[in-house]
Amino acid sequence: MDARKEGLPLKTYYPSQHPQVRRWLVPPILSCFLYFLLWIPKDQPSWLSALVKCLPLLCLVVFLWAVASGRSYTQLLQGALLCSAVGDACLIWPETFLHGMAAFSAAHLLYIRAFGLSPLQPGLLLFTIPASLMYYSLLLQHLEPDMVLPVVAYGLILNAMLWRALAWGRSAGWGALLFMISDGVLAWDIFVQPLPFAHLLVMTTYYAAQLLIALSGLKSH
Repeated sequence: MDARKEGLPLKTYYPSQHPQVRRWLVPPILSCFLYFLLWIPKDQPSWLSALVKCLPLLCLVVFLWAVASGRSYTQLLQGALLCSAVGDACLIWPETFLHGMAAFSAAHLLYIRAFGLSPLQPGLLLFTIPASLMYYSLLLQHLEPDMVLPVVAYGLILNAMLWRALAWGRSAGWGALLFMISDGVLAWDIFVQPLPFAHLLVMTTYYAAQLLIALSGLKSH
């Protein structure tokens, strides 16, 4: 149901108007602050650092269960968040990097399933594809041969998710854009050259992206 079409006041669709939504948003936000407060160095991988990193996503799963449960759209978002949490844990250890990419690929596929193919809006590809081609043409020059195929496959899935999120609109579109920025900075920092404050930028945009996509569950049909 579209609030604009049904004549319902739009303010009833925004989290600021729902005390319950605000209350359940506190744990994800606080867990993000906890991550940045502890700021466990990347060269000290541990299960504790994995838990702290994944905690905001797990809190978002509970948030969706509390405020938007029972919808297939919400269930797909929760599945994507859980896959993302697995990916985050894998990225803690360099030797499980490819496992992390696989987990995030599964998360993006679930997001694509949630956003669906209607409205199709193929015109959006005229903006997303050239930008992606420009970026990956530079990135691929710095990859080891055994990393080219996984990175290309992940990039295609990520771009498909961005396309469907932009077509879906709402906060999901903004979340997907931030997700693309986060992954782009992370890949450049790992494969091309270290960037100043890369980790801070990656995690800030990443948590914001997941939060915005999760909030789209409040306004799903």
